[in-house]
Amino acid sequence: MAKIEDDSNSEEPDSEETSLEEGKSEEPSSDQKEIKIVIMGLDNSGKTSILLSLQKKTNLLSYYSLKPTQGLNITNLKEIEGTYSIWELGGQAKYRDEYLQNLRKYLYKADKIIFVIDVQDIKRYKVALAYLEKIIDFVRSTGEKPDLSVFLHKFDPGLEEIESFTSEMISSRLINRINSIIPSDLGYHIYKSSIYTVFDRTLIQ
Repeated sequence: MAKIEDDSNSEEPDSEETSLEEGKSEEPSSDQKEIKIVIMGLDNSGKTSILLSLQKKTNLLSYYSLKPTQGLNITNLKEIEGTYSIWELGGQAKYRDEYLQNLRKYLYKADKIIFVIDVQDIKRYKVALAYLEKIIDFVRSTGEKPDLSVFLHKFDPGLEEIESFTSEMISSRLINRINSIIPSDLGYHIYKSSIYTVFDRTLIQ
């Protein structure tokens, strides 16, 4: 399965963005390996900021001009080892309903799924986890085992000093629930992530 590593000394990859309305993204050459990554989560969870970080666009000014993703956005990153085809799925309810009805279309041949949860949006934990559970149910039904990561995003510096976001509270409200949703045989990791410091992620398990 594909792994994405942050190498601050590497050259910035060439990127190409394609919206659903513009049609399919450019096909990679026959001698290149294409690695498909699908980023999903609720609206305002931080999916686009993670995409920018994967593109190594780490200027914080880039994050302040972000707008909600409308539908599907496909970005191709060309690296020496091949092409990363990153599918970012807008998280508004009207889009989520369509995705859930056509998950085979969006997750077909996915090498990696990144599910993003806004750790600061406590009121929508239940909605986010229900969405994740439906995605996992589909993945299990296919018998496929894409690499899976759950990002507890916006875990900004100092957040754990607030009572609602201590390690104990996050474990109780999110991590334990995620562990109950995803079967261990799928193979997954849970990360804390933040665009600050810049884009930091810490492996939880």
